[in-house]
Amino acid sequence: MPLTKCKAESLDLTANYTFTGDVTLASGGSLNLISTQTASSSASISFTTGIDSTYDEYWFILNNIHPQTNGTTLEFQTTTDGSNFNITTTSSFFQFRHKENDTTYGLEYEGGSDQAQGTSFQHLSATVLGDSDSGCSGILKLYNPSSTTFVKHYVSQIVHPQSSGSQMSELVAGYFNTTSAITGIRFKYSSGNTDDGTIQMFGVSQWVLSK
Repeated sequence: MPLTKCKAESLDLTANYTFTGDVTLASGGSLNLISTQTASSSASISFTTGIDSTYDEYWFILNNIHPQTNGTTLEFQTTTDGSNFNITTTSSFFQFRHKENDTTYGLEYEGGSDQAQGTSFQHLSATVLGDSDSGCSGILKLYNPSSTTFVKHYVSQIVHPQSSGSQMSELVAGYFNTTSAITGIRFKYSSGNTDDGTIQMFGVSQWVLSK
């Protein structure tokens, strides 16, 4: 159906208009919970089922991911074969900090936490405070993981107290340089186990207008 454009000044907004034809909303436009993983002294938290062509966008909601080790960093990687989490990635890593005593604050780029065509686990956080009331929370979005044409983009935002006594927020973005379908994702800390916390995986339905 061709798109018809009209200038705003040509519309009489005091008049009444009638639209003909049937327009329906198809396919949701919502978050659809696929699975939930709960850590309990876990070496890693993995999702190896449910990532497929059903959705073009997947969200991972992290709630109070608590490390057993003080001063460790939260990381993630993906797989195309279900077992090897080592997909080549290029990423950027920005961090905001505000120290509890108000002496240090600001935004900076952290070059030690990015990758340039690397295959290591990608940092999502700076060092995390290991106190019993501490941990990471945030969101990771993975776009079109089942595509066999395009690379796979991701963005994340994580918040947590840092081991140095600062409130931290990290923004990470990048892409996995593969045209193979990504079938799984794994989260872990750089050292020690994940003591507690949950990660929920959602598929995002898009609003589609159909006549």
